[in-house]
Order: sequence, then C-alpha cells, then structure tokens
Amino acid sequence: MAADTAVDDADRELRRVVDRLRTMPLTRLAAPWAAFPSLASGARALAQELADQGAEAAGIPRHDVPDAGDAAVGDQVAVTGRDYMNLGSLADLDWLAQRLREFRLAV
Repeated sequence: MAADTAVDDADRELRRVVDRLRTMPLTRLAAPWAAFPSLASGARALAQELADQGAEAAGIPRHDVPDAGDAAVGDQVAVTGRDYMNLGSLADLDWLAQRLREFRLAV
C-alpha cells in the first residue's frame, strides 16, 4: 500500500507542477524568479535535476536538457519527471513528490 501512496503522491505533484507551468502566461515564465534569471530557467533547472536523478537511477550518463524556449518548460518537467518515476524506487518517489511540492509552493 505504501508503494501505491508514493506513486500517487509523486504523480499528483508532477501533474500539479506541469499544469501550473503549462497554463502560466509567458510573461510570468520570463520574469525573474528566486536565484534564476526567469521562472522558466528555474523550471528548466528542475527538469535538469530530474533528468540527472533519472540517469543516475538508470546507470546511464547524464545529458543536458536543452533550452527549448519558455513555453516548453512544462513539457520538459513532465517528460523528465515521468521518466524518473518509471526508474525510481519507493524512496526516490518520496523524494520526487517532496521536490515537486517544494517547487510548486515556491512558484
């Protein structure tokens, strides 16, 4: 049952973050945010973090998440988050849910 809860929590947080990024006005994505030049840059850094964690879990080399433009950051987080969910352990899913929740609440 704990595995189902971890999967549900990670999936719910991923959907929330992705929905928020996909529906956010481009002007807001382009605005400065936290220590980043823009919110989109911060979201891209999150996508990179998820890609790096996924690569580590899969035992493959890390790769750069490209800058595909501000409008694409929601999709980039969706893909890297889903890949990580498919590779991660139960503890990884707990980490993912917490990391996504922190990002969502900061946005």
